[in-house]
Amino acid sequence: MELEDLYTYAFLKTPSFSLHLPQGSTTSVVQIDGNGLSAIVEPGISLDSFQDDDEKIVQMAIDHDRVICDIFRQITVLPLRFGTYFATTDNLLTHLETYGQEYLNKLEKINRKTEFVLKLIPRMIEEESPILESGRHYFLAKKQHYQRQKNFILAQASEKEILINFISKINQIPVIIQEQEEEVRIYLLVNYQDKTLLLEQFLTWQQTCPRWNLFLGEGIPPYHFI
Repeated sequence: MELEDLYTYAFLKTPSFSLHLPQGSTTSVVQIDGNGLSAIVEPGISLDSFQDDDEKIVQMAIDHDRVICDIFRQITVLPLRFGTYFATTDNLLTHLETYGQEYLNKLEKINRKTEFVLKLIPRMIEEESPILESGRHYFLAKKQHYQRQKNFILAQASEKEILINFISKINQIPVIIQEQEEEVRIYLLVNYQDKTLLLEQFLTWQQTCPRWNLFLGEGIPPYHFI
């Protein structure tokens, strides 16, 4: 039967076993098989039906990640961007046929790997007592205060660079780095069997970065490495 309005969550190598297919936004998702590649889709969703409904868009985005994570716990998947859509089954199968080798290459790259995000949030330098001196002593104390702040910021930057170098060069973990004003995010691509080792290394990283607060997220599909 020809399906229409296919909201598409992920591509994957056609599995040799039956997947547990979760509930989508409105109905259960289905698996459409092509030539060695399959797609996880939810039929009957028109993009026009939710474009002007902010609440529905937020809920669909949550459902999008939930469905991908559910399938990811069963098999390696190529997660697709929110809003990926095909009008008909034929359109979807034609797309898989055209770009099949490219998708297979990407799936091979991330096979049996998961993504973690390591967040670095800078700590503030400890508050100092108010400067009570006057005259020459005041300006000397002020100068020392600014120098301590400068040294703290330089040491903080050094800790970050040493950590990134340690992860990418010594541990040889593929990383993607996003620096923001409030935090640094380091995305890590880790083999399934190395997850326990990663947690052990995280404790070491915390000790080597005393001027940062470090947070390690849960394993998720490798969104940033495809």
